[in-house]
Amino acid sequence: MTESSNRAETLRKHAEFLLPSVSNYYSDPVVIESGKGCRVKDADGTEYLDFFGGILTVSVGHCNDQVNDAVKLQLDRLGHVSTLYPTAPIVELAERMARITPGRLQKSMFTASGTEADETAVALAQVYTGSIELVALRHGYSGRSMLAQSLTAHSPWRAVPTQIAGIKHGLAPYCYRCPLKLTYPSCQVACATDLGELIATTTTGKIAGFLAEPIQGVGGFIVPPKEYFEVAVDIVRKAGGVFICDEVQTGFGRTGGKMFGIEHFGVEPDIMTMAKGVANGMPLGVTIATPEIADAFQALQLSTFGGNPISSASANATLDVIEEQNLAGNAETQGARLRAGLEELQARYPKMIGDVRGMGLMQAMEFVVDETAGNRTHNPEAAAKFFEACKDRGLLVGKGGLNGNVLRIAPALNVEAADIEHALSVMGEALATFAS
Repeated sequence: MTESSNRAETLRKHAEFLLPSVSNYYSDPVVIESGKGCRVKDADGTEYLDFFGGILTVSVGHCNDQVNDAVKLQLDRLGHVSTLYPTAPIVELAERMARITPGRLQKSMFTASGTEADETAVALAQVYTGSIELVALRHGYSGRSMLAQSLTAHSPWRAVPTQIAGIKHGLAPYCYRCPLKLTYPSCQVACATDLGELIATTTTGKIAGFLAEPIQGVGGFIVPPKEYFEVAVDIVRKAGGVFICDEVQTGFGRTGGKMFGIEHFGVEPDIMTMAKGVANGMPLGVTIATPEIADAFQALQLSTFGGNPISSASANATLDVIEEQNLAGNAETQGARLRAGLEELQARYPKMIGDVRGMGLMQAMEFVVDETAGNRTHNPEAAAKFFEACKDRGLLVGKGGLNGNVLRIAPALNVEAADIEHALSVMGEALATFAS
């Protein structure tokens, strides 16, 4: 079978045997067959510079030798036993999590995904506080289970109406599209102070917790004001709740200079959840809590696949690479380079690019109808044209935002300056093909 026929057969079988809701990127999907570092090749042998990395998951590059060697070694030694048996890799990973996470976080539960990590966090908060009510944020995304969809405030990702009671959604700290029509900093972070009104009027007044991403990922890399979490978490704790920090997309150096996104905001979580970049593509979810919260959960728990020896070995090796090569520092340096280039593109196309935002190697551009005329109407059509034009020129990026008008750019943490410059050049060429 030729490469082209293999590609056609893969697409045919995908359409025949997978749920239609399992959608693919691009009008002509890319069938990826191999990858190394920041580059992947499709079934036809075409090479692409990957600046989305499996949704911020391939944190140290495709097929990283150090990570792959650790996985192969573990695979030959022991593949699976479930959490019913302690293993050296899971204990090593748990000890490391206690060391690298902020504040008093100490005891971990490992699962197979970010969705499960959030589910575990919610259960811990409810058991510890004795309350079931939770506050999440509009534009937030928490996964694909029934609880996670109820926490998610992003209609394209909700298959059914909310099924889990007791979840309320606060205003997103979305400065570019402030829901209160205010301007930062004169707003005095009203989106955060409104949480007090939300809790007082829509809950019993005593909540289990507040779940939020330091930077909203699927929402379009929405970065809150620097004071946001300090104000919000204080309100939540006064209402009896704990702070669940969802670091699924922001964790492990992604935001630059720090290991976790929340460290930029000066607040210590009571519970933290992680997944994606922790194991460079191997399935692993992490929930870590303070000792008193962890110890409050006395019911039996297990995870068949969570923290299995292979995923744990991959995570330990991935974190070795991140720490040994100071990739949080590289994310800060190369993120600044990327941000400067995106702002230059915004200056060249001020009508179409309404906002450039992000931290570290987690950057976004929001496309609008005409920013120069004050028309911030979402422009998913322009975003789609840019998205396709980048792919046609060998660059893969991501999409996001409630209306699909935000381009998300997140290369591997060990990306080099030359790749950043090449990606920016491609993005400039892509914009030039259709921008007026």
